[in-house]
Amino acid sequence: MNVNRRTGVLRRGWSAAVDDYAIAGGWTRRGEALIVADAAGGVHAFDGKSGRCAWARHGAHDGGVLAMAIHPLGTAFVTAGQDGRVLLWDVAAGQTRQAIDVGTGWVDNVAWSPDGQWLAASCSRRVYTYDAHGGEAWHSDDHPSTVSAVAWSSTGELATACYGRVTFFDGSTGKFRQKLAWKGSLVSMALSPDGDVVACGSQDNTVHFWRRSTEEDSMMSGYPGKPSALAFDDAGILLATGGGDSVTVWSFHRGGPEDTRPGILRLHVEPVTTLVFARGALRLASGGRDGAVVVWSLRRNGEGDPVGAAVVAGVVADLYWRPDGRALAALDAEGGVTVWRTG
Repeated sequence: MNVNRRTGVLRRGWSAAVDDYAIAGGWTRRGEALIVADAAGGVHAFDGKSGRCAWARHGAHDGGVLAMAIHPLGTAFVTAGQDGRVLLWDVAAGQTRQAIDVGTGWVDNVAWSPDGQWLAASCSRRVYTYDAHGGEAWHSDDHPSTVSAVAWSSTGELATACYGRVTFFDGSTGKFRQKLAWKGSLVSMALSPDGDVVACGSQDNTVHFWRRSTEEDSMMSGYPGKPSALAFDDAGILLATGGGDSVTVWSFHRGGPEDTRPGILRLHVEPVTTLVFARGALRLASGGRDGAVVVWSLRRNGEGDPVGAAVVAGVVADLYWRPDGRALAALDAEGGVTVWRTG
């Protein structure tokens, strides 16, 4: 099977390659460019329509890139790496505007606030926030363990996950807002669009979630592996979860998901590595260790059907819908970058 094998809604677009494992990426605001970073520390910009390489910067991070986040305006982005630095980039010029020395450890996570005014970065047990120009605003005290995930709520709060808890801070001041406790190691996190539901994949092969308004918590078990891939659709109706070679979709429609049966989407033959919903639609893309990329059309009850599939050269590292939902990009472990047209 090869990179051009496809069915259904995934139609031929373009493909390219980077220097090493294509580990992180993202589209600019209108899809003019796709930015990709690799495990060798390189950063590359490709024309969104043609796939032509606009610029490439090799060895930007010593030891490799670990995370990337595109600014909401689409004119800038940041990369984070094993060298303990965050680099703020200009998309058009391909030059760094600012280099931030975060700490002596790896910078595992970066995320922009929804309004683009604040940037969060986690390094070891702490989270740091910076203004849009790279000036530090505040940093947290040490968490109980390494911060495994960060996310911004729609109201501008910053959430962090680690062993035993999810913590919410005021995004601009760092003031403590709320702590949600769980006796386990939390490895992934997703917030519902309204910010009320917090879902986390746990080391014990469960998905745990809280409703912030009541602080009531629930657990969803039966996963064969760690649910490291989680995604809400942008209406907050469905929560898609990995944790095995099938996708489990929980519906929050009409008071769920407690006491309901999830949708089970089966097509992958190895564990699912990434999940992402298209904007404004119950259309989900999944990628797996089998190199398969599948597009699913879902219903409000979490059930659905595959409407497109393709295979890339290696493990699917991540998937990115173009903001208009008319293209899908896949990054893989062999350094491949593949884009399909979807509409």
